[in-house]
Amino acid sequence: MTTAASPINPAGLARRLVQDGLLSEQRARAAQREAANRHQTFVQYLVEHKWLDGYRIAAAASEAFGVPLLDLAAVDLLRVPIDLIDQRLVQRHRALPLLRRGNRLFVAVSDPTNDQALDDIRFNTGLSLSAVLVEDDKLATAIQQVLQAQDTSLSDLIDADLGQAEGVKDDSGEAMETASNVDDAPVVRYVNKILRDAINAAASDIHFEPYERAFRIRFRQDGVLHEIAHPPLSIAARLIARLKVMSRMNIAERRVPQDGRLKLKLGYAHAVDFRVNTLPTLYGEKVVLRILDSAGGKIGINRLGMEPEQQALFQQAISRPYGMILVTGPTGSGKTVTLYSALNLLNQTAVNISTVEDPVEIQVPGINQVSMNAKTGLTFAAALRAFLRQDPDIIMVGEIRDQETAEIAVKAAQTGHLVLSTLHTNDAPQSLTRLAQMGVAPFNIASSVLLIMAQRLARRLCPHCRAEETLPREALREEGFSAQAIDAGLTLYKAVGCEHCTDGYKGRIGLFQVVKVSDAMGRTIMEGGNSLDLARQAAQEGYLDLRQSGLHKVQAGLTSLLELNRVTRD
Repeated sequence: MTTAASPINPAGLARRLVQDGLLSEQRARAAQREAANRHQTFVQYLVEHKWLDGYRIAAAASEAFGVPLLDLAAVDLLRVPIDLIDQRLVQRHRALPLLRRGNRLFVAVSDPTNDQALDDIRFNTGLSLSAVLVEDDKLATAIQQVLQAQDTSLSDLIDADLGQAEGVKDDSGEAMETASNVDDAPVVRYVNKILRDAINAAASDIHFEPYERAFRIRFRQDGVLHEIAHPPLSIAARLIARLKVMSRMNIAERRVPQDGRLKLKLGYAHAVDFRVNTLPTLYGEKVVLRILDSAGGKIGINRLGMEPEQQALFQQAISRPYGMILVTGPTGSGKTVTLYSALNLLNQTAVNISTVEDPVEIQVPGINQVSMNAKTGLTFAAALRAFLRQDPDIIMVGEIRDQETAEIAVKAAQTGHLVLSTLHTNDAPQSLTRLAQMGVAPFNIASSVLLIMAQRLARRLCPHCRAEETLPREALREEGFSAQAIDAGLTLYKAVGCEHCTDGYKGRIGLFQVVKVSDAMGRTIMEGGNSLDLARQAAQEGYLDLRQSGLHKVQAGLTSLLELNRVTRD
């Protein structure tokens, strides 16, 4: 028995065009159906098949929905803030940013009822949106022109013959770039494009890497490096020189590492900071840029990825008037974001908060932030001693690296201050033994440390393309799933990959081990117990380790077992 397909009822703009007599109901249904089959917008289908012209559709929609109508011929396309929106969204939703005014972005669309497009752009930019109606055919042409203007290809660099100009020599006999070389317009455009592409791709780092016969550029996205481009080796030196000029480094110095910062303006009142480091290698200087995203520090504690019991323990600890909270994990595991999520909750007019970091990556109004500078003697220990003379309530130390810093931090935690800091250890129990190895007395550790939290970041599965995965019961048991969980029915997912993500993943989620230092743990510390003793005690008290926390995320379909193994398996 054949079931007839359910009819498509005209809705939104289609219904209005039918009511105005511009389109028959039968044609409106057919256009909606065919547009969906071809992955086009309803308006795009009408204009391409000449059922209605773009102006009549735009005029009718403007009158019906009260959205202002604009002629794109009056817009300077060279000045539109295209960098504010991911280019894939611009192309997929046929929407073009026109102007940013404060926290509001004006976006040109041909269908004001396309709520999905506006929601996606609003989420991508974090801005309030105001739709402006334009003719669909003119919008398509404008988008093509803007994206082509943005796409400064490598052929432009090669055609400019950048590798032919001669440079002057420094003391080592190596060529160094003159100002005219560094300021070559094609190089400037290409470097700016790479920086903008990294921001649009939500990358955390950009790597410019010279080798004997090649030069490559990589982005770190969701914790994993991906190759993006392979510029000609002949222009590598000029790309590096441009980055050094932008970061206010010495372009003649190539024999020692250098540090710098740069700011890239993306539009009115919108700029992104980069931390830049150069490193001399066998075949030239490697440059790595860290994108400093202040928005990361505004993530609420409930969005970090903790289990409810872990979040309750963390919030209980940061509400204490004194004591020490330690966050541990490798570089890039999100420790700074976790600490600033706590500081944002604590940042009130009634308290004095001071931080010392190397360097300050997230700037927050209302918090006294200090960047460590070892060359001038401003170390973590020196800043801590100064903080204690500044009547602090809450202190955040970027990292406890030595005995002096550890002892001052412990003393501050014992004398009425809440101290937050990080350590580089593999899990929470190892943090306590690490402090003891630094020379802090076991009694002081037991009496000052309130909470230890180890964390990792795992890539989050893309909800658009993830696919179910089936594993044998024995394999599930070996991975660490309990018999009860397996018997209850596990639904695991694996990464696939689609236009919405990178290799099947989009964004990251935290895996946490949150351990409150109990009286029993304190006794174990004072009796000279090692990290294994402390880990057994934590397990007896019911605290999840990193692996168990990750298994919960796998069960919830947030990440894959393959990704969990990458993050937590040695």
